[in-house]
Amino acid sequence: MLEVEFAQLSDCGRVRDHNEDYLGCVLPATPEQARTHGWLFALADGVGGQDLGEVASRAAVEFLLAGFRAAAGGEAPGTLLPRLMQAANTHVFETGMAAAKSGTSMATTLVACALRYDRAVVGHIGDSRCYLVRHGRAELLTRDHTLVNEQVRLGVLTARQAAGSESRHLLSRSVGTEMFVSAETAEHLLLPGDVLLLCSDGLHASLETSEISTLVARTRDLDETARKLVDIANERDGSDNISVQLIRVRNVERVGMYRGRPYKLR
Repeated sequence: MLEVEFAQLSDCGRVRDHNEDYLGCVLPATPEQARTHGWLFALADGVGGQDLGEVASRAAVEFLLAGFRAAAGGEAPGTLLPRLMQAANTHVFETGMAAAKSGTSMATTLVACALRYDRAVVGHIGDSRCYLVRHGRAELLTRDHTLVNEQVRLGVLTARQAAGSESRHLLSRSVGTEMFVSAETAEHLLLPGDVLLLCSDGLHASLETSEISTLVARTRDLDETARKLVDIANERDGSDNISVQLIRVRNVERVGMYRGRPYKLR
């Protein structure tokens, strides 16, 4: 059976007086739930400069987690996660529309990871990220939905120009801005010892990918690793909220797939 351990930490940073990040998870209560539903981890970063960013991030994560708990057992994470993320987007959008009567608006990023059997489905909207750390090397599994990143993809800007751009944090996609949004999702095969790291830009803007892999590889205790990552981000900048989730895969259950249904491999 799939077995994981995890740690999570959210910090206000050194400048802001409140935290617009929000994170949460759903853990299976029984071995049966581990096979029918699995685990879900989610992290959101309320869009700065807009009203009620902390309301948007919390609404997105809590709606996503509630939908995961209520989902029928056995639905493939690859279809379940994008459906729930779109539903969370609609929920945040409608909440923002109701609040707009008083002149407020809200939006947030959202990154989520659903784990079951021997696979992880990662979905994201915005620039909160997910990394996979395997054998001491970190790989970025998500693509920042920012205007400058889209320009890099189209060849309009170089990576160096994008890194120095004053508009590098402007999102091209976010939760709650429009009625409909496309969540980018991908499925990844898991190995024992893998570590998945979800984080807001308060963390990844301050640490290089190589530094993340080194810290995760050197520190076996996940709570200690999370604290070290946050401390470094605070020391180098600290102007933004900083949030991180770390999930270590202890064991997997190998399965094959036939017409979307899993079957156990001998």
